[in-house]
Amino acid sequence: MGFKSLKIGKHIIEKPIVQGGMGVGISWDKLAGNVSKEGGLGVISSVGTGYYEDKKYATKLVAGRPLDALGFYSKDGFNAIVKNARKLCGDKPLAANILYAINDYGRVVTDACEAGVNIIITGAGLPTNMPEFTEGYPDVALVPIISSAKALKIICKRWQKRYNRLPDAVVLEGPKSGGHQGFTYEQCSMPENQLENLVKPVVEEAALWGNIPVIAAGGVWDKSDIEEMMSLGASGVQMGTRFIGTFECDAHENLKQVLLGAKKEDIQLMASPVGYPAQGVRTNLTELVEKREGPAIKCISNCVAPCNRGVEAKEVGFCIADRLSDAFEGNLETGLFFSGTNGYRLDKIISVKELMEKLTEGE
Repeated sequence: MGFKSLKIGKHIIEKPIVQGGMGVGISWDKLAGNVSKEGGLGVISSVGTGYYEDKKYATKLVAGRPLDALGFYSKDGFNAIVKNARKLCGDKPLAANILYAINDYGRVVTDACEAGVNIIITGAGLPTNMPEFTEGYPDVALVPIISSAKALKIICKRWQKRYNRLPDAVVLEGPKSGGHQGFTYEQCSMPENQLENLVKPVVEEAALWGNIPVIAAGGVWDKSDIEEMMSLGASGVQMGTRFIGTFECDAHENLKQVLLGAKKEDIQLMASPVGYPAQGVRTNLTELVEKREGPAIKCISNCVAPCNRGVEAKEVGFCIADRLSDAFEGNLETGLFFSGTNGYRLDKIISVKELMEKLTEGE
């Protein structure tokens, strides 16, 4: 049985599969462009665009890293990524993932609109003022990432009152996703916060606001998972980690190998300078950080507001921008490798085309 297409604002996604935005440099032009080309929704990560094409778009480098938010979230780098993705997917819908917690959030959203992105997905905080930055772009669809019906209600109330608009869809992310969670450590393991138990209440809340499409995310792995989410009322799914196991994924070969080699028990929650736990693979870096022997924290890129220019990074023992960028460059010693809880199930690298076929037609 084929899946119904997914409508987000004015945009129709033929196969209701959204590829999760993964940064630094995991979902850029090659991955996102190919996912959109194959009928899903490719999502470009806006994080660390100053590293794109060997940092040629970073205005200034300090110790080989893009300086400040202006360099780390490079507008020119972002434009180049979108342009190259368009060469692959033509005018099919293309999205960008822009974290709410970043410094320069408003600018980066505007940069995405100017670059010709159709859909903007935002998590890492409640994006209550997101519509402010897309005023001149009425066709750009806005999709907040939430973790509860309550969060959806707050956003809808605020947006309706302030901007007279509502989200075009929402991504509902459960605690099995890779990277940052919308829950505390304790909340991540509670039964009521598991994705399968969150979908119904969120779909019910979404119905009160005119049936906003709900896209389920976090631990979705195969066709039967997609079917389960749809049966609970979701209109689509978002999947990140599984797309790392593709030839077209922009990640370094070493990053793919870390996931291919990971065992179930290697994937754990860890503290992060963003203030919420993050899910990733235990590696050499994790061991160093636990012994307080991690690389020096210099805060060159000033990437996220909650970190407070390195104050939180020093608390947890690592700089998130530098360590994710190291993973992007394939550094196994000091790289930070995020993964959803199912990452250990990756066993081989296949093409995006084959993966999309498996997800829609079965193994």
